[in-house]
Amino acid sequence: MDSEILQITTTASGVCRVTLNDQKRRNALSTSMLSDLTGVIQTASGDHAVRVIVIAAKGPAFSAGHDLKEIRAARDTDDKGRDAFTHMLTACASLMQSIVNAPKPVIAEIAGVATAAGCQLVASCDLAIAGEDARFATPGVNIGLFCSTPMVALSRNINNKQALEMLLTGDMIDARKAVDIGLVNRAVPNDQLTQCTMDLAEKIAAKSSKVLAIGKSAFYKQREMDLASAYEYTSKVMAENMLNAQAEKGINAFLDKEKMDWSDD
Repeated sequence: MDSEILQITTTASGVCRVTLNDQKRRNALSTSMLSDLTGVIQTASGDHAVRVIVIAAKGPAFSAGHDLKEIRAARDTDDKGRDAFTHMLTACASLMQSIVNAPKPVIAEIAGVATAAGCQLVASCDLAIAGEDARFATPGVNIGLFCSTPMVALSRNINNKQALEMLLTGDMIDARKAVDIGLVNRAVPNDQLTQCTMDLAEKIAAKSSKVLAIGKSAFYKQREMDLASAYEYTSKVMAENMLNAQAEKGINAFLDKEKMDWSDD
């Protein structure tokens, strides 16, 4: 479902590339961008042909966050923008949760800057690969608007002190720092960014999509549990997984030294 601000392609192996293309607004997460991107994630999540989703962007910014011009314009309404702001933030929260809840792994490919809700988008993805010139910030504090919703995803990716330093100072960090604190998986030369991202996506796409869905869902659920509850829950998940045809097929192939092919999974 291509739109004016999104480009979508899917490889033969099932990697769906979703490219933000609203360069005039620095790929801001405007109301239309939030709606279109959420729709694409939901459609790809239910598409059997899609095994991995990659979110990339064109232009010097991966995403500059919410559209500040849209926010300013909303203040001209009778309620000073309250309904518009509530709708915008609810839509943003829905997008971020749709990424986490998607049964397909979602990888962010970051070239340029990712700020505020754009940084939140990176943090919400399961994996992230950054170009060496990529930069990240949650700078809302600098304009009187604390990045409270980006804080949710950020604080679930990096430790408290690193998250609070980004949130309280609004300072930009480079790709290497983003790797060091765990916001992204790796930083690579800019001219190798897409190839490295696609190599990772293709490697994951070659696994069982059903098993990936089981694992991704369990990862996020167990993370919010105490230790005993997490082990009780994941033991049940793994026991059910062991009963599945995928585990029987995979274990037999491994023991019989046969090459595993999940393309018909």
